[in-house]
Amino acid sequence: MAVELVVHRARLFGFVPSGVRALAASPSAGLLASSRLDGALELFALRSNAFRHKVIPGHETRVPEAICFAAGDRLFGASLNGDVFEYDLEKLCVKYSLDAFGGPIWSMAADPTGTQLAVGCDDGSIKLFAVLSDRIQFERHLDRQKGRILSLSWHPSGTKIAAGSLDLILVFDIKSGRAIQQIHVDRRLQESHAQKCVVWGVAFLSDGTIVSADSAGKVQFWDSEMGTLFSKHPVSKSAALCVALSETEDSLVVGTSDGSVYQFQLLPVRLDNGENQWVRTRRYQIHTHDVRAVAHTATAFFSGGLDGQIVIRPLVEKVEFKTYEAALRKITFPHQCLVSCARKARLLLFQYPQHLELWRLGATNATGKAGEILPLSHPPEHLLQLKAKGPDHIGSSCVSPCGTWIAYSTASKFCLHRVLLSGDQISIKRVPDTPKLLRSAHHLLFSADSTRLFVASNRGCVHILKLLKAGTCKFLHTLRPNSETAEAVYLLSASSDGKWLAAADGSREINIYSLENAKLHCAVPVYDCPASALAIHPVTNNLVIAHSDQQLFEFSIADQEYTPWSRKVQQVGLHRDWLERDTPITHIAFSPRHASHILLHDTYMFCILDKALPLPKDTAILHNQVLLSQLPQAAQRTASHAFKICKKYQPLLFVDLLDENSLLVVERSISDLKAQLPPPVYQKKFGT
Repeated sequence: MAVELVVHRARLFGFVPSGVRALAASPSAGLLASSRLDGALELFALRSNAFRHKVIPGHETRVPEAICFAAGDRLFGASLNGDVFEYDLEKLCVKYSLDAFGGPIWSMAADPTGTQLAVGCDDGSIKLFAVLSDRIQFERHLDRQKGRILSLSWHPSGTKIAAGSLDLILVFDIKSGRAIQQIHVDRRLQESHAQKCVVWGVAFLSDGTIVSADSAGKVQFWDSEMGTLFSKHPVSKSAALCVALSETEDSLVVGTSDGSVYQFQLLPVRLDNGENQWVRTRRYQIHTHDVRAVAHTATAFFSGGLDGQIVIRPLVEKVEFKTYEAALRKITFPHQCLVSCARKARLLLFQYPQHLELWRLGATNATGKAGEILPLSHPPEHLLQLKAKGPDHIGSSCVSPCGTWIAYSTASKFCLHRVLLSGDQISIKRVPDTPKLLRSAHHLLFSADSTRLFVASNRGCVHILKLLKAGTCKFLHTLRPNSETAEAVYLLSASSDGKWLAAADGSREINIYSLENAKLHCAVPVYDCPASALAIHPVTNNLVIAHSDQQLFEFSIADQEYTPWSRKVQQVGLHRDWLERDTPITHIAFSPRHASHILLHDTYMFCILDKALPLPKDTAILHNQVLLSQLPQAAQRTASHAFKICKKYQPLLFVDLLDENSLLVVERSISDLKAQLPPPVYQKKFGT
């Protein structure tokens, strides 16, 4: 069945990803943590298609300069304001913060046992903290040096630590606290001797070798016992900024300020000889700007920099060649929706870190044929900008379907505003005295009739507010799961009839509540991967769930079980090309005209899934819309399948059906995004 829609193509959202400052991997927990220059922290589930399942919003004065895992999957950060802090990965906030009393902190590393943290300070000291069960405690500091400590790496034995400074690499004995070796690093020859050589990264190997990356663009291998140089590898004309070592110590990667990542491998000198040496084997030009952070696991390495991208590069020798696992993956756009739509009022709300923007969609009176661009009778209108007060960044936001309410939350406060639109006039008023228990929200959702607001909170709880015509609100009740989960709710979906609410939390539970009884109705069977999007069908009240591994499920709320269509999908299996997509589904909607149609979108396509049609076989062409249009009607029916995929609009930040005839598409052009990034420090020109 052909579907014709008027497409509202909006390029109004000026989203720009903040640069990546630090990366930390926990292979045992299957996690990758990323801190950004706006202070935000992201957590990626590596075993779940590298889905960004947890986000802690940024903070103006707390920007992590270094992060590391310790004591299992506990995550710590340190910043240039001199604080060391631990993240609460269940409540998604900073658990506590301590002043290290050493000035700005440039580096941090956990010892091999995960029981000690070392932080490198601006005053030249290295502070040691004991990792206790519920906090960290200062133990002592090592001998203070003249220059700031810019990089740290523990020896695998935990008895020594290497520190990178200005013109120096220092080796400390942990027991005595003294510097037992000083290695002087060469300055760049073509520069003045007055310019310091900054050792931005160090790695300490089991055999006593120290690897350094410095501002002269060199990667050097040193003997820590004798303080002598093994080998020198110039990799950049500007700077080598970071280094990461694999667990097996046979591979390391180095990030540079020209956007390149270099891999070094420990290889035998001769096949008949047991002697090995470090060899530069590969260069990857996968970033446009400085690569500020790298991390290394057994099968892949990760890099991030000022271009805002996180790149996952599997090691070809560790994974099967020409498989999905061997593919390069770039994460540029968030795995959560930053756009909210008021369908009835034709308004869009865009979430930036420190403000919200409300826009009115453009309109046209013209009609035309398929593919034609229609002239606007009314252009899009920027109605207001709502700035968040305080140092905390916005973590969630939403506009009501009628367009008269806007809610947003930071880590420390929840705000609700009443919007009054009268022709060209607009006014906004903050709702006073919101309930105190709504200190922050991880997800916000208005009911379809705009009379209630659902606030996702910690411990799997959802608070419900009643919105009053007088422009105030009243707390109704709190929905709680039966399980004793400590995880926060991060996804919500309410039925259009106001009877049901589905909530997904960080423990991968999806609970369905009866809003009439304000009680838990049932729980969806727990799946291995987190949900990336969910929505309740307006007619059937079936819950449609998209997971981070690209699997789709449909759950009957009335029958408390998966529907026959969902069981058929799992029995037959989804198409290989569908399962091998890089980006997760971030939004699900339904067609008012066709009950069997489900609209889904990721970053690079949107799909209208027709449940009335058969699922495609692996031998079929999944993206066959152009091919189908060229076939006769009879052949079209034979070759047609359930997935109607469009890749004309991309990258996509939001796709929704405004009504039965209109589709909204919010794009963010890569070229526009790059134009707003700062210029790269160094860019290689052709022929130089």
